[in-house]
Amino acid sequence: MGKAGKAIAITGIVIVVIIFSIFLSVRGTYNSLVQLDEGVKSAWAQVENQLQRRYDLIPNYVETVKGYAEHEKTVFLKVTEARAKVGGAESIEEKIGANNELSSALSRLLLVVENYPDLKANQNFIKLQDELAGTENRIAVERRRYNEAVRTYNVKIRSFPTNIMAGMFGFGKAEFFNVSSEAREAPKVKF
Repeated sequence: MGKAGKAIAITGIVIVVIIFSIFLSVRGTYNSLVQLDEGVKSAWAQVENQLQRRYDLIPNYVETVKGYAEHEKTVFLKVTEARAKVGGAESIEEKIGANNELSSALSRLLLVVENYPDLKANQNFIKLQDELAGTENRIAVERRRYNEAVRTYNVKIRSFPTNIMAGMFGFGKAEFFNVSSEAREAPKVKF
């Protein structure tokens, strides 16, 4: 093998090493982009999980609170109606019947007060507030994690030379989870 043959062999080896190095670099960059892209998708799935939790959970608690508020409203309404009957009763029989009805309504009210010293509706309102706050906190945490994943991904696909490969392989910019202008106002829960 002459000098020319050695030069060609060395040049061939250098070219193969360069091509192999480029292949490894492209493969590593592509795989890191895939991992970051999947990280963004995973983070978004967690945001959606928490949004679904809010969608599923909160209406149930609202209905529970409404149920307790309605229960107490019924008890208070019965007491008020029985008291009105006592005030409007003229005969002894009417007064006995009205007072029995009032006693029955009052015993239900006392039972509510005995069984639920703080009144169950108050505990449910507190529970509803806790659930709303907890769910909103979970959403905020997952939204923050998602936005961090998006930031990491977007920085990677915009950095040189990764931006060239990201464009070649179709990796596009991910969008941040931004709060809409309507969502900037605190929600008002009405019963």
